Amino acid sequence: MELMPIAGGVVCILGALFLFLGALGTVRMPDVYNRIQAGTKATTLGTLLFLIGTGLYNPSWIPKLIIIGLFILLTNPVSSHILSRAAHRIGARMSDKTVVDKLKESEENVDV
Repeated sequence: MELMPIAGGVVCILGALFLFLGALGTVRMPDVYNRIQAGTKATTLGTLLFLIGTGLYNPSWIPKLIIIGLFILLTNPVSSHILSRAAHRIGARMSDKTVVDKLKESEENVDV
């Protein structure tokens, strides 16, 4: 029995676990900003692990999976940044536990 398909399956399960935790984080976090962060970080790592596991299972797909992984690495952080800036701009409420709003502070310093 080959080791690569087994390793690929284990890495895919680990990636699926991170994807599940990202979904759980979007439900459990108190405000939109924390939800965006939890969803983005966990789903990026989960998806990349899933792609690595798929590459280990089927090595002929590795070039395509690398392109998909690079696309995810480039677009996920940018899209979450834009979503959080848009939420801040429309005045989405922050959690009561949030003590610092660096974006608001930087915008106040620019207006001076």
